[in-house]
Amino acid sequence: MKILSVLKDVELVIADIEVNLGNEVRNAPTLCAKYKGKIIPLNTAHDGRPVLMREENALEN
Repeated sequence: MKILSVLKDVELVIADIEVNLGNEVRNAPTLCAKYKGKIIPLNTAHDGRPVLMREENALEN
């Protein structure tokens, strides 16, 4: 693994994310990146698995 570049316009934030799990609604603090005004989760809110930081994964704010 190697670092290709460091993004300078990214801010790390912790957002309280709400997810629907079947009939249940849960929320959890989730590590996210704020990039170009969008919030992109870096892990899943329900089990903490990593998520790629891609603009397609951004959440509506």
